[in-house]
Amino acid sequence: MKTAYRTSPHSTAEIPAGIPFIIGNEFAERFSYYGMRAILVVFMTQYLMNAGGQLAPMSENEAKAYFHLFVSITYFTPFFGALLADGFLGKYRTIILLSMVYCLGHFSLALDDTRSGLLVGQALIALGAGGIKPCVSAHVGDQFGVSNQHWLSKVFSWFYLSVNLGAFIAMLWVPWLLKTYGSSIAFLVPGVLMLLATIIFWSGRYRFAHIPAAGMNFVSEALSGEGLRCLGRLSGIYLFIAMFWALFDQNGSSWVLQAQQMDRQMWGIEILPSQIQAANPLLIILLTPLFYRYLYPALAKWIPLGYLNKIAIGLFITVLSFALIAGIQMRIDAGFHPGIGWQVLAYLLLTSAEVMVSITCLEFSYTQAPKVMKSFVMSLYMAAVALGNLFTSAVNFLIENPDGSNRLEGASYFWFFTGLMLVTAVGFFLHSRHYQEKTYLQDEE
Repeated sequence: MKTAYRTSPHSTAEIPAGIPFIIGNEFAERFSYYGMRAILVVFMTQYLMNAGGQLAPMSENEAKAYFHLFVSITYFTPFFGALLADGFLGKYRTIILLSMVYCLGHFSLALDDTRSGLLVGQALIALGAGGIKPCVSAHVGDQFGVSNQHWLSKVFSWFYLSVNLGAFIAMLWVPWLLKTYGSSIAFLVPGVLMLLATIIFWSGRYRFAHIPAAGMNFVSEALSGEGLRCLGRLSGIYLFIAMFWALFDQNGSSWVLQAQQMDRQMWGIEILPSQIQAANPLLIILLTPLFYRYLYPALAKWIPLGYLNKIAIGLFITVLSFALIAGIQMRIDAGFHPGIGWQVLAYLLLTSAEVMVSITCLEFSYTQAPKVMKSFVMSLYMAAVALGNLFTSAVNFLIENPDGSNRLEGASYFWFFTGLMLVTAVGFFLHSRHYQEKTYLQDEE
């Protein structure tokens, strides 16, 4: 006899039984995504072929623009996933369906190293990865009720740690696979991990609380006065967050290209340019518990440390990280080859900002969303990531002259973004003073 799925969280003070399956799924899925993403710019500038089997790489500006366009689309498609999840299929079925699309995207990249294969693969991955993204993080929150909500912040931090553990391993291993075995194997391995992620998630189906899709109630809730007020309040916050992502995601593009011009010897080992990105997830793993155990309690003694103050501090730290990157580029422009340790220091600053902005935004977004709009509000947050990357993509398309030169050469490119981030941080701090928080959690059995 078929066992019915639970449709609400258990009334318990313990961690929900489905959490390990969600975290295991997230580890493998993020390995697949970040492993693929880590090598995209290098693949496009060094390995891309034409239909005749000849090398046909992109220019650096074109590759950066396409990279950020891909990331942008990946973070716009969450709207589609959220509509499916909240309005029609529910989160679980949406995640399973789009995970299969996701797998096909990886295998497309592995089988075709031309622009056509790149386009098809990226389109499928953008739909799959983006579509499940708001559903998975909202699905985490759905497992909790009032009785165990005290675990919510800690579990979201574990969730984020699993993201970064998967990313860390992938960012070290997949670039090595690309250099050693070529693009087919390098793209195939992330595809296998995505298939594993899907199986892990399916295995937890009877442990999850499956919050039913709201159907037309979703539409009426979204268009209600309360729903519209919620979306309006959050949209004002997310517009500022978009600029954070415009800068942050450049660690996969402009920072990689900068690393190619640096002395990458560390402890007698030459690190590949795309492997430097692994500093970010490693630092997340190290810094997250330190922030929650020591830094946040210490700061809370001096200032109110709610969601928005954490985010504001993170935005100002982002300014410092890009100022350092701009300084590194000034040395490169002067003919020097700075040690890669300087970029690692910039990663330390950027990752500290990420802990305060990104992890906080996940919990903030879930708690501020009405009960039947959890995935949709998460997708609205993802749209901020998309908007930021779309901005960066547009900048890179627009600054390239017809002769291949740039309007923002060298360090001026990074100083441009540093200035924008400073203005954004100040603007967010002033705007956030007027935000009124309202928390919504799921009902228990």
